[in-house]
Amino acid sequence: MDLRIDQPLWLLLAIPIAVYMIWFLKKKTLQKREHWVIFSLRLLAIFCLLLAITRPYISLPIQEQQIVFLVDRSASLEGTESEVASWIEEGLKAKKDSQSIGVYSFAKGIQTDVGVTNEIIQIPKWQDVSNPNETNIASALQLTTNMLQKNKATRVVLLSDGIETSGNIENQLNYFKNNGIQIDTVQLTNDQLKDAAIADFQTPNIAYKGEEQQLQVQIEASEETKGKLFIALNDQTIAEKNVSLDAGKNTITFKHISKKEGLLKYEATLKVADDAFLENNKWTSVTTVEGTPRVLLVHANDRSTSLSKLIGKKELTVKTVAASELPSSQTSYLQYDAIIFDNVPGHEVGEAKMRMIEQAVKNFGVGFMMTGGDNSYGLGGYFQTPIEQVLPVEMEVKSKEQLPSLGLVIVMDRSGSMAGNKIELAKEAAVRSVELLQKDDTFGFIAFDSSPWNIIDTAPLKNKKQAIKDILSISPDGGTEIFQSLQMAYNQLKPLKLQRKHIILLTDGQSATNRSYEQLIEEGKQSNITLSTVAIGHDADRLLLKDLAHFGTGRFYDVSDEETIPSILSRETSMMTRTYIEDHPFYPVITSGAPWDSLFAEGVPQMNAYIATTAKQTAKVIAKSKKDDPVLAEWNYGLGKSIAYTSDTSGKWAGDWARWSEWSTFWHTAVSELLPSYDEVPYSITQQSDGSYLVTDAAHKSAFMDISVVDDEGKKVETTEETVAPGKSKVYIDRQPGLVYFSITNAENGMYKAGVTIPYSKEYQLQQPNTALLQNIANATGGKVLKNSSEAFRKLPNNSFDQQGMMIWLIFIAMILLFIDITLRRFGWQKIRGLLSKSKHNNGRKKDDSHQLDVDVLLKNKRK
Repeated sequence: MDLRIDQPLWLLLAIPIAVYMIWFLKKKTLQKREHWVIFSLRLLAIFCLLLAITRPYISLPIQEQQIVFLVDRSASLEGTESEVASWIEEGLKAKKDSQSIGVYSFAKGIQTDVGVTNEIIQIPKWQDVSNPNETNIASALQLTTNMLQKNKATRVVLLSDGIETSGNIENQLNYFKNNGIQIDTVQLTNDQLKDAAIADFQTPNIAYKGEEQQLQVQIEASEETKGKLFIALNDQTIAEKNVSLDAGKNTITFKHISKKEGLLKYEATLKVADDAFLENNKWTSVTTVEGTPRVLLVHANDRSTSLSKLIGKKELTVKTVAASELPSSQTSYLQYDAIIFDNVPGHEVGEAKMRMIEQAVKNFGVGFMMTGGDNSYGLGGYFQTPIEQVLPVEMEVKSKEQLPSLGLVIVMDRSGSMAGNKIELAKEAAVRSVELLQKDDTFGFIAFDSSPWNIIDTAPLKNKKQAIKDILSISPDGGTEIFQSLQMAYNQLKPLKLQRKHIILLTDGQSATNRSYEQLIEEGKQSNITLSTVAIGHDADRLLLKDLAHFGTGRFYDVSDEETIPSILSRETSMMTRTYIEDHPFYPVITSGAPWDSLFAEGVPQMNAYIATTAKQTAKVIAKSKKDDPVLAEWNYGLGKSIAYTSDTSGKWAGDWARWSEWSTFWHTAVSELLPSYDEVPYSITQQSDGSYLVTDAAHKSAFMDISVVDDEGKKVETTEETVAPGKSKVYIDRQPGLVYFSITNAENGMYKAGVTIPYSKEYQLQQPNTALLQNIANATGGKVLKNSSEAFRKLPNNSFDQQGMMIWLIFIAMILLFIDITLRRFGWQKIRGLLSKSKHNNGRKKDDSHQLDVDVLLKNKRK
């Protein structure tokens, strides 16, 4: 039996109570015995109340115990489930009646297989465990013990190979020991595992164009086997080799001469028949190949560019591609020092690729430039895109003059086939269109399935926030009815007196009708209504939509990449809402900026036209129009620089600039401004045992480092950074295996970029069980390394107990004492004593009368 209290701090109240009692005794004279009795009763009652609020309890011993089996179900032990179940079931024969049993399994997380029970159990069919690619013993033990009853003697039987890939159980062993939790361990071994894994892939950190590079692959195999090894450069296979592997470590070497420059991604892939794990058969590595600066020049799919002739020279390597040929991996953009878009429409690029370019500029110092034209800037659909973030100008024009009145109706397919990414991107596109409109513009929104739904009435746009909320609330369902929906849009626009009326029809399906689209559109033309159509996916009726756009004097868009939908609707809205093309010949005003000033020493040529934009607040405007619109502007975006040139490169808009003697020099200057101005600094990036990456400045020049990380898809990777010392930081990355890119900058040494491989989980490495860890766990908690399963049910060193709270009883006693105290003070000691005496006297008289009655009865009987 053990007496304890939960909240001992309440006992500090005894100090002021004692002070008060001492003061009371000095001020009040307790002359009579009843005063002392009352004082003692009151003091005892207060003591009981004070003790009650400390929540005291008595621990009484009981016989019940808890035995819990915690089974490692991670990938390294795949296939051992049947053996484990048999081992546990054999041990259950030794179970005592007072022992409750539970079975849990874990990998990265934990799950309940059999809840703790005192009944006879059978191991159920093992359920698939989540995240088997990690093993966190510390978390599993912590979560398991938290679910058990604290008052019962507990033993956890850990069945594992002891290989931790996250967490550190040794840091928590004192917790289990101090809480009386005994941990037995059982070493599991997966002897049936047959696997071959790439353990490492080494390529040079830095190489030069034309230099022979040595690529070395380390392979580990559990037994002799054969396979095939592939080497890829930037996702293109450059070598393959049949390999015979010995049990243990194998080294395979390739030699390669790179004809490419920049940041190159090498990938080694191993293929082996009947391999246990595919997760460990791939490894990536990065090499930086030095050479001449590389520029990626992008043009529209349906037209070429003459800009390559202007910027091409020996000091530069210029690669020209169509927008549709842009690469889909972050690695490919990092090969270039600058990227130029020459009159490229946004819907031919797609926002996924735009995000990669934005990351390349922001975090890796790649330069970016956009030229003007009828497919560029606002007319190209770049509003609210990653490219707009990069540029020093905004697509929306802060107009200073009266704009034409506009009516826009979006007719959007919301049928069941639009579910998923399609409808989300379509809604995002519609939202951007709303944001481009002015408050006096007229807007309507019709969503259709088997019938049209009038989501937003066609009327002046008064509340953009509510309109956006209504659009985002749409969900996909139903069939496809195009004609009635289109007819509703025309009927809503016809009576309106507006200078421009436009309908955008977006669908991924087909709809049969006996009605005449041509008649509907011709009647709409008489009311000045135009129509553009967007076909999404392979099931859309392209022939119909193309004809509708042709009859409606609008544009037809054939969308195979859903990511382009927002750019298309932005472009359509921009073309209707603004007169973006300023086509009045003018002489640009040169405001400031070396090295541009020297180009205009002999005057500024005349320019015919440009695309209207708005300069961002911190942008540096080099040249502007008479309307103060930027013609040439630049700014720094992250680690890179971007330039906006709003006229064209063909000469149609550029006018005399294209015939200017300094025209070629102008473009060489622009490219020179775009090229990164950083020097590579010898930083080292090494992986630590806890999974973090240690970034070190070998020259010890970096007091502070700014570190950014993106993945191969151009998405920023969430990191946690911890400064260890000046020039030394730990970076924790939440990322799946693969390739990531570090960008490291500081004020003194500029910027350094490097690719880093995040290897597959240790779970898939070929390694022996960690016997020492399992032994240490058992020793630290007073457990054993078990061989026989019946030992799990041996006597536990600690006793179970049941806690009985005393608070209610102490309160009850205090109430009784206070009741006696009140009674004594209310009636007085003398009165109570008199009442007691009177009661005693009455009881005596009753006894005398009874005795006299008995005597009289005896005498009477005697006379008889």
